[in-house]
Amino acid sequence: MGSAMATVPGAVRAQTPDHPSDTAAQFPTRNDLKALTTSGSYLAARHASVERDAASAAAFYRSALRTDPKNNELLDRAFISSVADGDIDEAVKLAERILTIDKTNRVARLVVGVHDLKFKKYATAQTNINQSIRGPITDLVATLLSGWAAYGAGDAKGGVATIDKLAGPEWYPLFKDLHAGMILELAGKEKDAGTRFERAYKLDDSMLRVTEAYARWLSRNKDSAAATTVYQAFDKKLARHPLIVEGLRDTKAGKKMPPLVDSAQAGAAEALYGIGATLTRRGGEDLALVYLQLSLYLQPTHPLALLSLADLYESVKRPQMAIKVYERVPSSSPLKRNAQIQLAIDLDSADRTDEAIKILKGVTTEDPKDLEAIMALGNIERGRKKFGECGATYSQGVDVLPAGNDKANSVWYYYRGICEERSKQWGKAEADMKKALELQPDQPHVLNYLGYSWIDQGINLDEGMKMIKRAVEQRPDDGYIVDSLGWAYYRIGNYEDAVKNLERAIDLKPEDPTINDHLGDAYWRVGRTLEAKFQWAHARDLKPEADELPKIEAKIANGMTDDNSNSSAAQAEKEKKKDDGKGG
Repeated sequence: MGSAMATVPGAVRAQTPDHPSDTAAQFPTRNDLKALTTSGSYLAARHASVERDAASAAAFYRSALRTDPKNNELLDRAFISSVADGDIDEAVKLAERILTIDKTNRVARLVVGVHDLKFKKYATAQTNINQSIRGPITDLVATLLSGWAAYGAGDAKGGVATIDKLAGPEWYPLFKDLHAGMILELAGKEKDAGTRFERAYKLDDSMLRVTEAYARWLSRNKDSAAATTVYQAFDKKLARHPLIVEGLRDTKAGKKMPPLVDSAQAGAAEALYGIGATLTRRGGEDLALVYLQLSLYLQPTHPLALLSLADLYESVKRPQMAIKVYERVPSSSPLKRNAQIQLAIDLDSADRTDEAIKILKGVTTEDPKDLEAIMALGNIERGRKKFGECGATYSQGVDVLPAGNDKANSVWYYYRGICEERSKQWGKAEADMKKALELQPDQPHVLNYLGYSWIDQGINLDEGMKMIKRAVEQRPDDGYIVDSLGWAYYRIGNYEDAVKNLERAIDLKPEDPTINDHLGDAYWRVGRTLEAKFQWAHARDLKPEADELPKIEAKIANGMTDDNSNSSAAQAEKEKKKDDGKGG
């Protein structure tokens, strides 16, 4: 793809609630840019690139380029950052400058070629796209785009021939047959198109777009029953995908469905989306970002490309950027509901929880049986300690659970049990935890939570200890579960075993304040008082829960006394270790 690819923003810093990453708040103003020197702009751009803030990086690089216009490295970086930000019109201007210096720059050729294709300059599109070829991925993308440009120019036969001439890895034929079929379909050669779609379908009947293209063709050229059969086969592999649900509804109603794409531009967008989405799943985020942005340049409302781009941003810990993409999904798309759920999850991670809850309540009001939305809402409420609310939300889900899927259903009772226990409804919580274990007997998080709760209350001590030990056997490297075992030993007065297990828990989770507090208590009980105060001081410095801090400080000042010996950490333990959100 040329040297420019090396400059795509690479390193990622995880976002935390204490360090929000709303790029809108950070985006440089015109006055900001005027005040920067060339070196200042460059350094700011590099920082923005590291933070994967493509919009800011592009603005800073362009600012630096204005004061040093002959700097080819700045030109290259400004170009790639503009592509990554989706500002393709600006990227085209920069690409044209790059090509006057380096006619072989493949990314620049690709971007200019896609721009030509968008504006129906099909001959120059083919010329530029054909010069962007190098390597299996880029060869395939360029060939598919060249085929679509040929179709746009009125040469469907030549476009298909271009695609058919490409030789390469064993996964090429699937994409070649799909796109050749779509070109033939638009050219009115329905029989030939059907041959290609059937061949692609036989190669991989689990590929969504192959399934859709073939079923749509069947609905027009065979009958609705044949199309329905294809959709139903996919539904058995991946139940209730929104596009498949819509297809089934239409074919069962006897509708003759239109082709998957309706123009050369839409076909090219489909090619860029298909490869970009595949790269996202396989760890090729930088190249995927380029392809997905180019796909959306050609077809700005392509819902699958939007969802793939948002998913990419989530995978590199940029929820604020994902939020903006999810908001672009058209309300008419069957995928809008999926986008709303993911949007809410990202809004919550960006500390915009009220907005997230409002969106999810809207989704669940529209469909009170939408288990995915109900689960997302309950998880957000639980994560934000709205324990009364989350108990009611999970109950809404429990009331509509499908019969027979015991393992999957177990998590609903586990999560509801957490909310009930935290809202001081132990009877209900215990019943739900037992129900969760009945459905999934060896689930380590449920074993841990119920076993710990019993020991903490001084009841069912032997059974509770056995449960925690079974959890540790399954998750020996889970610091929270190992800590529960250590704290259980502490609660029954076996301080030596408590120390041994809590030290192991600290090795696994050294930065957890509750585990450090626990170990301090255990050290004190075995007479290791200096080490106890060190652990408490460490727990204090690790920002424990607000109501735990004064209790820890009291122990640092006075040691363990009757007033503070029933260490607080018990309650924090339940919240932070048992409610880790990963059970089920």
